[in-house]
Amino acid sequence: MTTTEKLEDSYLRIAKPSEADLDESKLMQMAEWLEPWKMNSVLILRNETIAWEWHANGEDAVLPLLSCTKSLLSALIGIAIEEGHIQGVDQPVADFFDQVPDSPVRIKHLLTMTSGWDWPDFDKPYKAMKKAEDPIGFVTERPLISEPGTAYLYNSGGSHLLSAILTAATGQSALEYATSRLFLPMGFRQAKWTSHKGINEGGTGLQLYGRDLAKLGLLYLRGGDWFGKQLIPSAWVDESTRRHHRGLLHYEPPIYGAYGYHWWQSPAEHNGAFDCYFAFGHGGQYLLVAPDERLVVVVRKALAGRNEAVKSRNLIFEHIAGAAKK
Repeated sequence: MTTTEKLEDSYLRIAKPSEADLDESKLMQMAEWLEPWKMNSVLILRNETIAWEWHANGEDAVLPLLSCTKSLLSALIGIAIEEGHIQGVDQPVADFFDQVPDSPVRIKHLLTMTSGWDWPDFDKPYKAMKKAEDPIGFVTERPLISEPGTAYLYNSGGSHLLSAILTAATGQSALEYATSRLFLPMGFRQAKWTSHKGINEGGTGLQLYGRDLAKLGLLYLRGGDWFGKQLIPSAWVDESTRRHHRGLLHYEPPIYGAYGYHWWQSPAEHNGAFDCYFAFGHGGQYLLVAPDERLVVVVRKALAGRNEAVKSRNLIFEHIAGAAKK
């Protein structure tokens, strides 16, 4: 890839690694690991330019984001609040679902995965939820085992509730809302999003091109401004990507971090490289933003087990971070 390559996308520019203050020799060393580690795509944006790009089959493709979907959904909730469809993060979930008239759970608890509903074994109930006749009721009828807002439990069922809330509040599916508010204004090439019982899956199911996923990172790096259009409120970008709970900072291998509003947050002392926040999908799908480094990284990996995600983590925090230190 050279600076003379032409892109159909008017929003993405290309620069040589050296022009973006990246050590190309270190990136070439990294490239030797991409196929053995079963990577599908790696994109590095620095200073708002594509400074390095690699795809397993030689060209970008539409691939599942898995739980990176959650972070895009977080953006949609922020937009819906700004537009007045949702009162705010303190609005009760009970306002949207008849099944929970007296529930103390609020939208913020869903965003931070601190609803207090029993949801064990790192999201194990999600499969049962998808098979349930009433998926919403399956989630809301779980027993409360902690006070909402106190304990962190990874819960894609809560994410599905957020998608249902978005649809109830706006009258549009999450895909329709995302298309009009983000995908069309940002020039996305294609988007697919699976549905369940008429609701786009909140915890997973979105499929995008790698470059379009990188655009979402660039939008966040720019504080929600897309070249003159404020697509996401800047205050929401800040609030949703800061630490709200320590989340899984203790998890080994250290592939996660603290938790914001459906974004992971990792300080330099945790990852050994730089302060950042990221969307994360099962098996090592990353969309990472490091604002102080002016860096956006997309890593998409073939599925090979949850802890295989450590290879994606090492790719970012050792190889790419090492190339960025100049």
